[in-house]
Amino acid sequence: MTNACSTCKYNTASDLKKMGEQTASFDYTIALAGNPNTGKSTVFNTLTGLRQHTGNWPGKTVTTAQGSFSFLDKKFKLVDLPGTYSLLSTSEDEEVARDFILFGKPDVTIVVVDASRLERNLNLALQILEITNKVVLCVNLMDEAKRHNIEIDDRTLARDLGIPVVMTSARSNEGITELLHAVHDLAIGEIVTKPYHFQDIPRTTNKAIEKLNDELLKLYPQLANSRWIAMRLLEGDESIIKALKEGRLH
Repeated sequence: MTNACSTCKYNTASDLKKMGEQTASFDYTIALAGNPNTGKSTVFNTLTGLRQHTGNWPGKTVTTAQGSFSFLDKKFKLVDLPGTYSLLSTSEDEEVARDFILFGKPDVTIVVVDASRLERNLNLALQILEITNKVVLCVNLMDEAKRHNIEIDDRTLARDLGIPVVMTSARSNEGITELLHAVHDLAIGEIVTKPYHFQDIPRTTNKAIEKLNDELLKLYPQLANSRWIAMRLLEGDESIIKALKEGRLH
């Protein structure tokens, strides 16, 4: 796995073309996930040129904002998922975000975290890594972190998580070029990740997960996130059970 900063080929984001709401033709789909108040909407606006309002997604009519951009001759559709703290499907926001990452199968998922609340925000990132290995961690709001004398070793974090880590201050465009290169290179396969997975699972539970995982792979050989699905099935996740019955897992 290559650290995102080492993939930078240019010093400016001049190769970025903000395409607004044009999502009819694209090469790759990018999901944008993160806790509320991490600057996720600012990242979305910076990449697409749109003016998506900040804040969470209230009420029962939860949707996703979509925009697009091109970079290095590739077109990307960017889907801004509802801000959420978890993917355990205990709320409509969580279910929308989880289902898109699971069933929408984005080519890359950008997880935006607040640099000053990194430990708390990483919970969502770790859950997403159980579903997909195509993840870039965007450590945003670095300007605020610096004001509070918070230092983050991005190289160590990238090594421990096994994915590209990019430090940004999206509202001032800092780190956006690095983020674009990381997303581009991961999408086209130039970066190969080795993501961290939870280790503290009891032995008996792990054996049950492995057994169920094997059965899932017999049914769906191309299922990339079979272990995570096996864990959710063992926990009685009704939406995953329904998806399995309806044949939406492959």
